[in-house]
Amino acid sequence: MTAASVAVSEAEDGAAAGAGGRRAPLILRNRAFGAVWLGQVLTQAAVRMFQVGVSWWIVAYAVQDAQGLASGLFMAACTLPAVALAPVVARAVARFAHRSVLRTAAGLAGAASGVLALWAQGDGLPLTAVYAAALALATCQAFFDPCLTTSVPALVDDADIETATGFELSTQSLAGLGGALLGALIVDRAGVAGLAAGCAAAYLGAALLVANARFRAAATDGVEAAHATDATDAEATDAVTAAPQRRTLRRILAELPYVRRILICFTAANLFTTAVFVVIPLYTRSVLFGGGGTVALLEASLGAGALLGAFTGARVPGRPTVAGAYCLGLMALALALPGLFAHRLVMAGCLAVAGWCAGAVSVRFVALFQRLVPAADKPGFFAVMQAVLGASLPVASLVFGSAGDVLSPQTLCLVQGVGLLPAACALALLGPSTPGTHGAPAPSASPAAGQDADTHPVGGRP
Repeated sequence: MTAASVAVSEAEDGAAAGAGGRRAPLILRNRAFGAVWLGQVLTQAAVRMFQVGVSWWIVAYAVQDAQGLASGLFMAACTLPAVALAPVVARAVARFAHRSVLRTAAGLAGAASGVLALWAQGDGLPLTAVYAAALALATCQAFFDPCLTTSVPALVDDADIETATGFELSTQSLAGLGGALLGALIVDRAGVAGLAAGCAAAYLGAALLVANARFRAAATDGVEAAHATDATDAEATDAVTAAPQRRTLRRILAELPYVRRILICFTAANLFTTAVFVVIPLYTRSVLFGGGGTVALLEASLGAGALLGAFTGARVPGRPTVAGAYCLGLMALALALPGLFAHRLVMAGCLAVAGWCAGAVSVRFVALFQRLVPAADKPGFFAVMQAVLGASLPVASLVFGSAGDVLSPQTLCLVQGVGLLPAACALALLGPSTPGTHGAPAPSASPAAGQDADTHPVGGRP
């Protein structure tokens, strides 16, 4: 069966669903996108499960002194590859078939997890081995995520881009929910060996799903690519995506000044929002005196809120910058309150609100970038976006981790809340975009049904 026939079949399924009433969800009527999306759910759930589980293992079992610094170093190792490898990722996504990149990344991550699972069977697992595994998994994820984002137009029709973006962004939330629920609990019951084995199974399952998905060839810069057969779709996609990729990453951002300013605002915000992954295990251990179940509750609250935000973010009214500023302000309040009221349910509720804000802001901006950035620049742009936003993550992990050995977790919560306020103000002061200019949607960009392109652009994750 050819990729073209698959696309026709999916279009007919959607038309039939529309004729009979409400259309089926995108992941059901577009089997290729559904498979790749499920693969992303598995990979991100695995990496999140690994991060939560190992963070708790470090604080509760492995390290007696300087627990904050040790967990901060671990989180830095989990975030550094996305920043350091951005140019390499951009070239790989532009040059090679997307399905090959996704499949290879998931397969290598599964192999790395399997090696760690075998190593952890013995006694005395060195902390350096866990750090090395974190670097390996984060490196694979650094290729997987921007490649999938770039692949969305090759998997769905233009009318489904907003919906596909919502599903894609929801994987972070599903991963945070599922991975967080399991990570600390598995460590309490099966140790790092059981945790790594579960991650390996998830990664290998994702590799199989992606390997069986069919990607449609896309036309870029006037080059019309015929839909290829399943045996040749990789080569067709390769030829289409690789040819236009000649611009440097710096030039891409230079020609998108409005987008660049938005990314800077969220990079500053991430210095404080992402510290929550270091704060949660420290807060659980030192303030709530809880165990793995408490960590699971708090992480799941954050993930559940982000999941709800990913599916409702497109309904938040107002310009993206204004809506984003309000969301950051609300997140600042939610992150600061546990510093004043030390109770498990207060912490869980505040994390749910903070997660919703993150998910809602994401959907408002990423889909905007999907329509705004030229197709030929998307591989480079999304790699740059991941790198620019991720540049603050290693810094935040090290700073807040080290501070956690000196300051109380409650003080760290207050610092998070106060630190977010300048970024919220800066985002609000950006003002509206100007249609037709770099960094703003042109009038020809297709807004969501019934929405005005200037006042209600649909976007995604900061």
